[in-house]
Amino acid sequence: MDAISPLIRLHPDDNVLVVRHPLALGQSLPEFNIRTKAQLPAGHKVAARRIALGERVRKYNVVIGAATRDIEPGEHVHSHNLALVDEYRDPAFGQDVKPVAYVPEADRATFQGFVRANGQVGTRNFIGIVSSVNCSATVINRIAAHFTPERLADFPQVDGVVAFAQTSGCGMSSPSEHFDLLRRTIAGYARHANLAGILIVGLGCERNQVADLLSSQGLVEGDTVRSLVMQDTGGTRATIEAGIAAINDILPIANRAQRTAVSASHLKVGLECGGSDGFSGITCNPALGAAMDILVRQGGTAILSETPEIHGVEFMLTRRAVSPEVGQKLLDRLAWWAEYTRGHNAQFNGVVGHGNQAGGLANIFEKSLGSAMKGGTTPLVEVYRYAEPIDKPGFVFMDSPGYDPVATTGQIASGANLICFTTGRGSMFGSKPAPTIKLASNTPMFKRLEEDMDINCGAILDGECDMQQMGQRIFDYLLRTASGDKTKSELLGLGDHEFVPWHLGIVS
Repeated sequence: MDAISPLIRLHPDDNVLVVRHPLALGQSLPEFNIRTKAQLPAGHKVAARRIALGERVRKYNVVIGAATRDIEPGEHVHSHNLALVDEYRDPAFGQDVKPVAYVPEADRATFQGFVRANGQVGTRNFIGIVSSVNCSATVINRIAAHFTPERLADFPQVDGVVAFAQTSGCGMSSPSEHFDLLRRTIAGYARHANLAGILIVGLGCERNQVADLLSSQGLVEGDTVRSLVMQDTGGTRATIEAGIAAINDILPIANRAQRTAVSASHLKVGLECGGSDGFSGITCNPALGAAMDILVRQGGTAILSETPEIHGVEFMLTRRAVSPEVGQKLLDRLAWWAEYTRGHNAQFNGVVGHGNQAGGLANIFEKSLGSAMKGGTTPLVEVYRYAEPIDKPGFVFMDSPGYDPVATTGQIASGANLICFTTGRGSMFGSKPAPTIKLASNTPMFKRLEEDMDINCGAILDGECDMQQMGQRIFDYLLRTASGDKTKSELLGLGDHEFVPWHLGIVS
């Protein structure tokens, strides 16, 4: 990529160019035979030639909308003159599937992980406390707060005691999809490889009864799986005391865990994006995709989610589906979303957030074009519902909203032991028990928010490295993080308030 040129041509057949640096009104760009007809912010689009009323606008040679009027060369192309057009897109199941050149097991990269009794491998060693209902949220937070760094000093192998409070569990329909989803999410955390033990705390009269939760999800109480019910234990104070005692029992067991060298095939990486801009689909998202191609060749798992943010470019994934059945699963989830959002001003129906707009993304199709790139180029091997256990290695998709905490919660519940989070505007996010690595799309934002950003993918724009080199940097960073190196969000203490299961149903 030419780091000197003020404009970026992504495909020879594109009729728009992407602005690398802010351009002034009337600025001459002889290389492209245009003169700007507006002030153009970085990351936005400019017409490369005349675009007639109704003509399809192409970026990466993919249709992102249609011109709502004649657009002259050098004009700003954005939501003011670009309309969403939802046309038939041939899913062409499996058309682009290419065999994966797997690295032989003996030659695979390794990291230092925690091997659990069931064969899963953790990248962290937390003890978790989960509320079955909002009514026990205060209690679990008080229990976790007791375990200060000073009190954990005698347990150096334990990364911390973390509370996963949530706002549902009662006042909801049951049985229902929402009810099943909540229980599946809690169980996913309870079984997570990054947790050495779990305490589940309920109130006693809620719909999501603790005993039923455990039995329905196949969770068996023992040394590292414990539960308390406030109405049976004696109330708030007594439950806090009993919870502290339960965690004190688990701590010595958790502290026995030791990191050992394991194959990179044990990495399951959740792929997330938030605060996207016009550079996200040019730098950080495709670079993360390149890293995921490396991971898949190593036998690992890449988890793409945020179903509304593949809308319009789903053919990029269905053409990589290993079977028509897998491809159809993805289309079925999109059809569900179309019905779920009908009549609402949701992102799925076209309009993206203020930050996306300011960063140069005109609509959901343009945003989706970049978002889908996080998944790389390997075959799509399976499609999962929210928080379903991911049991197949390779590139997979998990259904979720685009709202970052909800999507990431589902990925972790499905088994992600690391999260990679791309951002162009600068999202301040962290997660537990799986740590979040944040990838910046551009250098100015990275420098401005360096305390929160882990990797500067803007180096691609700056001409310091190419896409494959950045993908290797990301993969190497994954291995170091999985081995215990702290991410920026961990150093800032983020992740205690980002457990947000998806709310589907009515509240009664």
